[in-house]
Amino acid sequence: MKVKTAFPADGKHVLYLGDWVFHVGPMFIETPFGTETKDADLHFYGERMVEALEHITEVTSLANWELYRLEPGKLEEYLKHSECLVISDVEAKCFHLYPSFFDRSRRENKIVTFPDRLNIIKEWVYNGGGLMMLGGWLSFSGVQAKSGWGRSLLNSVLPVDCLLVEDLVESSAGFTAEVVNPEHPAVKGLPWDKFPPIFGYNEVSAKPDAEILVRVKETGHPLVVAGEYGKGRLFTYMSDPAPHWGINFELWEGYDAFWQQALNWVKKQK
Repeated sequence: MKVKTAFPADGKHVLYLGDWVFHVGPMFIETPFGTETKDADLHFYGERMVEALEHITEVTSLANWELYRLEPGKLEEYLKHSECLVISDVEAKCFHLYPSFFDRSRRENKIVTFPDRLNIIKEWVYNGGGLMMLGGWLSFSGVQAKSGWGRSLLNSVLPVDCLLVEDLVESSAGFTAEVVNPEHPAVKGLPWDKFPPIFGYNEVSAKPDAEILVRVKETGHPLVVAGEYGKGRLFTYMSDPAPHWGINFELWEGYDAFWQQALNWVKKQK
C-alpha cells in the first residue's frame, strides 16, 4: 500500500503523525579500522492502522522528521483539511523546535519567534478538532521520560496526566484488556474477549473529568481514555497501534472496527 504524504485538495481527512522509521543494517565490524553497513530501508509501522481507517476516510501520513521540518504555517494548512489528528510515537520537541534554530548560516542579528505548533493544535481541538494520542516509546512520558508531553502546552488538553519519569510498562508475557464502559460508542460491540496480549503500554492517570473506557486487566492502569476540550474530543490509547507492542494487536479481529469507531466518535462535534 502506498501511503499518502499530501492532503487532498478538498474534503475532510485524518492527519497521522509518527510511526515511521529508518532501518539501517546489519553492521559488520571486520577490522579495527572499518565497518560495513549492509542495506537500509524506510518503514512505516502504521500501515495496518491506515488500512483500517481508509475504509471510511482519507489519511495523510507524515514522519517525525517531516513534521519537524514543516515551515511555519504548514501545520495549520494540514489541520484546516483534517477532522482528526493522530499523534503516535512523536516527541513533543518535534512540534516546538524548528531546524532553523540550529542552522548557524541562517542566524541574523535580530529577535525572531515562530508560531507555537502545540498551541495551534490546542486551539484547533478547542474549536472542534478531534485528537487521538497513541502510545509508544516516544509517547506520553516515554522512554527515559524523553517524550515530554506531560510538560507540554498540550498537557491541559489531554484527558490523562503523564508521569514525570519513564512510563513504559512492559512484559514478554503480554497484558490483556478489561472493558470498563462497554456502552461507549468507541468500544461498544467489539470482541474484547478475544483481545490479544500486548507487550507494553504507557502508564498514565485519567483526569477527573475524563472517562476510562478500557483498562489493563493485570494492573488496572488506563488503556483507553476519552475526553473533551471545548468543542473537540480526545481519544487516548496507551499502547501502540503497531509493532512491537502491538504486533499481536494488529491481528485482533476487532482491530479495524476499533479504530473506525474511535475515529467516528472523536470527529463528531457537539
